[in-house]
Amino acid sequence: MEMEENMITIIDEDGNEQLHEILLTFDLDDYDKQYVVFAPVGTDDDEDLIHVASYIPDESGEVGTLNDIEDDEEWAMVEEVINTFFEDEEE
Repeated sequence: MEMEENMITIIDEDGNEQLHEILLTFDLDDYDKQYVVFAPVGTDDDEDLIHVASYIPDESGEVGTLNDIEDDEEWAMVEEVINTFFEDEEE
């Protein structure tokens, strides 16, 4: 994954690149991780509108790895942060 200002390029297992807009980033101290909420740019596919992953930057901080959130308790905390963010945005 490469990261530009508010945009990330994700490369899938077939080598296809997809540009995504970063909607939100945050840290959870309980898990000592960073998280990123992002959406694909230039697609009308409603099923893939928003993605969430934990993010591990490399030493430069410009490239990193996105990882699935597999722990139910971790996912619940992430979901709470996301819901609070979008509720505040709607007000």
